[in-house]
Amino acid sequence: MGDLYIALIHAPVYNKNMETVATSITNLDIHDIARSSTTFGAKRYYIVHPAEAQRALAQRIMGYWQEGFGAEYNQNRQEAFTHVRLAADLAEVEAEIAREQGRRALRVATDARKYPNTITYSALRQRIEENEDPILLLFGTGWGLLREAVESCDLILDPVYGPGEWNHLSVRSAAAIILDRLRGH
Repeated sequence: MGDLYIALIHAPVYNKNMETVATSITNLDIHDIARSSTTFGAKRYYIVHPAEAQRALAQRIMGYWQEGFGAEYNQNRQEAFTHVRLAADLAEVEAEIAREQGRRALRVATDARKYPNTITYSALRQRIEENEDPILLLFGTGWGLLREAVESCDLILDPVYGPGEWNHLSVRSAAAIILDRLRGH
C-alpha cells in the first residue's frame, strides 16, 4: 500500500464569482481535516498558504493543542496535529514528499465539478491498496482549485454527489467523505 498525503490549498483558488483568490485558513479546517486524515491513515496533512501571516496563525492554533494546557486537555488532538505541516506552496509539498519517498507523488485533484477524465473512488482505492506509489490528494478551499491546477494533475477524482443537484460541501466534510471512501472499512 502506498502512502497517502493530503494538501489543503488556499491559493490560488476560486471564489464564488470564479475569480482567483487566496482564502483564509480556518480553525475548523485545521482541526477536522487533521482528525480525519489521522483516522484514515494519511501520512501527512499539508495546509498550503502563500501568506506567512496565515501560516503563523495556523501554527499558533496548532501550538495551543500541542503544548501546555491544550495538549493535556485533549491528547487526541495533539496526536492528530503531529501529522500536520504548513507549506507556502504546492511545490514545497511535492519536494518534501519526493525527498521522503525517493520519487514523486501521484497528484490526484478533488473537485465538485465533473471532468471528462475522472477516476472512480473504487479505482483509486484499488490503486492505493495495490501500488507502493505515494498519492497526494489535493483539496481546494473557497470554490475549489483552479481549472488549470485540476487538469495538470495525474488523476481527477469523481465529485461527491448526493441524491439531488445541489453540491456544495465544506472542504472538511468532503475530505472526511473522500477519505472514508478511499481508506475506510
